Amino acid sequence: MREGERSTSEHLVEVLSDVLQVTTETQDPASADRQIREVLEREGGAAHLLEQCEQVAAHHGDRYQPFVWRYYTSHRKALFRVIKTLEFQSTTSDQALIDAMNFIIAHEQDPKKYLETTIDLSFASKKWLRTVMVRRKSKSWFIRQHLETCVFSYVAAELKTGDLCVAGSEQFADYREQLLSWEECEPKVAEYCQRLDLPMTAEGFVEHLRTRLTEVAANVDRTRPENRELIINERGEPSLKRLQAKAAPQGLAQLEEALREKIPERHLLDVLARIDHVTDFTRHFGPLSGNEPKTADAKVRQLLTIFAYGTHLGPHQMARHLRGALNADQIAHLNRRHFTAEKLEAAIRDITNRFHRFTLPRYWGDEKRVAADGTQYELAEENLLVERHIRYGGYGGIAYHHVSDTYILLFSHFIACGVWEAIYILDGLIRNRSTIQPTTVHADTQGQNLPVFGLAYLLGIKLMPRIRNWKDLNFYRPSREAHYEHIDSLFGDNVVEWDLIQTHWQDLLRVVISIQEGKVLPSMLLRKLTTYSHKNRLYQAFHALGSVERTIFLLTFISDVKLREVIHRSTNKVEEVGLGS
Repeated sequence: MREGERSTSEHLVEVLSDVLQVTTETQDPASADRQIREVLEREGGAAHLLEQCEQVAAHHGDRYQPFVWRYYTSHRKALFRVIKTLEFQSTTSDQALIDAMNFIIAHEQDPKKYLETTIDLSFASKKWLRTVMVRRKSKSWFIRQHLETCVFSYVAAELKTGDLCVAGSEQFADYREQLLSWEECEPKVAEYCQRLDLPMTAEGFVEHLRTRLTEVAANVDRTRPENRELIINERGEPSLKRLQAKAAPQGLAQLEEALREKIPERHLLDVLARIDHVTDFTRHFGPLSGNEPKTADAKVRQLLTIFAYGTHLGPHQMARHLRGALNADQIAHLNRRHFTAEKLEAAIRDITNRFHRFTLPRYWGDEKRVAADGTQYELAEENLLVERHIRYGGYGGIAYHHVSDTYILLFSHFIACGVWEAIYILDGLIRNRSTIQPTTVHADTQGQNLPVFGLAYLLGIKLMPRIRNWKDLNFYRPSREAHYEHIDSLFGDNVVEWDLIQTHWQDLLRVVISIQEGKVLPSMLLRKLTTYSHKNRLYQAFHALGSVERTIFLLTFISDVKLREVIHRSTNKVEEVGLGS
């Protein structure tokens, strides 16, 4: 493609050179005009040359938009069927995209390459407009093919941001209708704010945030000379010294050897049976009808089924090892008829609560901390979750785990490979019904962004991730007048948009109270709030709130080496669980 574009560009330069040579050598305008026309006709005509110019110009500026069409053509018929079948609605007063959808539907069978510019494309970016629009005969036209790809691209984007919704849908419904109304939320505000120690007015809330950010920034600036771990070079770029590994305590090897001698190996099935004897978790399983199992050995069959699927042996391999005690069809039948996700969660909760009663896990970590991370699993390709993972390669899904600092797996959720993991980081804490209730969550770079920081704060959750390229993130000043002696270079020109937070304070509280009341999950909202939208004011308010919270966290992170050690230790625990699963 590059060679073809270079050849076309060189040809156009040669034509331009011939034209310029004619104009400089010929004094008579009529003669010059005739010779220029001869040059253009010799090279294919003005229309052909203009088309070549448009083709070359379309590829300038690092734009991908002109290339979308070739991948879109095979799906064109299906996409038109979708937008003609579903009822799309705008969640704002801006109807430009809806009008554009109706326009391309009206011209679906139109064979013309160029269409009159009779609709508003204010929703499109400059790069898309350069691709879609062309100037012909002193008039602007739409290139029909590129207009279609532009409209479908923005339909997909606005469904993600919540600016567009589908009537009757669950995943793409108008998220505002799923929230409690302000009239329903208002009586709960005082109790909620009191529980989280937050001011109960918009003005007080903003002042509370401003004071926290101002005090933390001033304290970090004041103690900067004593912070030998933080280095800021002459260009103002910060870096932190690598954490030093601590030497193993004396006698560790002897302790490990003693433990190996004292703790005998146990068969996994024996362990499973013993846990059931203590907790009776199999009481949750049984026929979907609710009747008691008819076989006398139902509990044994259920434990064998759990072992078969929990170890990924599957029914056929398990049946081979059982040597006739159960066949593969019986194991598969039990899995289909006796187990559901809800029953499994109830059984896991029983085991977790029982484990939490022991003293030993408290020595392993702080039960108020949890870490979240994803692990890729290979799955059958005929699966709606399956995608090719960009980083790891291969087809599969992501098992997203929430692991307590005490090494207890609190929550697991399967997500697609292409999903930003931060969307689901709060679900595990909201849906956790065990006696372990963490208030601090750690994650890696994928487990954070500004809206997630903002939502976590309002839910009373401390988000403390291990961010890979933290120095590339923006630090936000409490005001334009705020300047610092030692850390001023960290902030740049970024200032918190306090007006947005104050204006949308009620909307922010509607979201968190709706989540607490079980009306929506954080992931449902974060799917709409993690993609930039200039229309979605709720996104912008959470973005502004998150800018405060992430700045406070980053300032604390660079000034507190003990906090960095805790975060590093907690995230290592969840990664160990992922590697061992």
